[in-house]
Amino acid sequence: MPHRSPINALSDPSSSWNVKRSRWNERLLCPPAVCPMGGGATRLYSTLTQSLGSNSSPRPYLDPHHLDELLRQCEEALRDRPPRLHRQFVHLNNDNGAPNSPVRVMQWNILAQALGEGVDNFVRCPLDALCWSQRKCLLLEEILTYRPHILCLQEVDHYYDTFEPVLAGLGYSGHFCPKPYSPCLDVEGNNGPDGCALFYDRSRFELLDSTSTRLYAIMIPTNQVAVVTTLRCRITGNFVCVAVTHLKARSGWEWLRSAQGSDLLWQLQNLTNKLSAGLGDDNIPLLICGDFNAVPTEDVYRHFAVSPLGLDSAYKKLSQDGSTEPKYTSWKIRATGECCSTLDYIWYTKDTLRVNAVLDMPTEEQIGPDRLPSYSYPSDHLSLVCDFTFREKE
Repeated sequence: MPHRSPINALSDPSSSWNVKRSRWNERLLCPPAVCPMGGGATRLYSTLTQSLGSNSSPRPYLDPHHLDELLRQCEEALRDRPPRLHRQFVHLNNDNGAPNSPVRVMQWNILAQALGEGVDNFVRCPLDALCWSQRKCLLLEEILTYRPHILCLQEVDHYYDTFEPVLAGLGYSGHFCPKPYSPCLDVEGNNGPDGCALFYDRSRFELLDSTSTRLYAIMIPTNQVAVVTTLRCRITGNFVCVAVTHLKARSGWEWLRSAQGSDLLWQLQNLTNKLSAGLGDDNIPLLICGDFNAVPTEDVYRHFAVSPLGLDSAYKKLSQDGSTEPKYTSWKIRATGECCSTLDYIWYTKDTLRVNAVLDMPTEEQIGPDRLPSYSYPSDHLSLVCDFTFREKE
């Protein structure tokens, strides 16, 4: 496969993506009087940003006090809604684990605002349950409740006006890669393209490198992307490479997801080989988070399971035999029918990382008959949260 440059190749000003981006920037500078997708900052958001201080520079470390205050304000804004889904961590027996502090990783397709309100047609979800001023509080509440050290998100279309400034003020650094031809841009009143975002806690990790890449299929660029970030743990000194991606959706595109997954694995294999040579370490831990839009019987899942990278899926740890994925990570009802599927995964290198705890899945009763999203949960995908420790080197 020929060498390809990162997504910076999209910088051609005449490309359709840049034409759309120009129009998007014009909307941000001169917004319309009414923006149905919630492009403007609400009174709550203003309060939250003021509580974090007027200085635009990011805080050097994750501040528990400001996390607690922001979480409290989110809960106050949501006091008239049903309680959030209550989930518990399942702790695993790791008596021979390395004696170091666990790293918490969160994977979540948060549902792009433009798609949720304008395209996805969740027929059992009331439209006001998708109102951005409320839904963003539910999203932030979910993130701040679990307080991950590494946060991997898909379908992010409010990166610059919400997630980046709020999380930066709390001590996170983020990297964002939009889809070249985001379907959000076709929705009236959109807030820009959706894409993948990766955040890390600056008090826990030091950034070594981060790149955005476009996924290829049969040497042809596709609309799917990935963010790949290399970090060094400030506590243990261990390096870790983290990737976040979102593969092609819909039935009938299994072959494309397979090709995209193979391309990502190829890129990560090359990257980890270079890292190993440059850092003098033959076993760089690797985490791959994403909405694969693929059930475990698809080829792309098998590609990851048998990859020479030595990967395993963390959420199999919830099963009694440790070899079965959850029954669902997404449960929705659209006009085309009900869909209950496992589509989201946290892959890790089993020789270098150990799973210490996994956040369980809510029951059908907790989710409710109208499924997701809902007044109590902001996305049609459930968040995945795991605690990892670095294995001791032999």
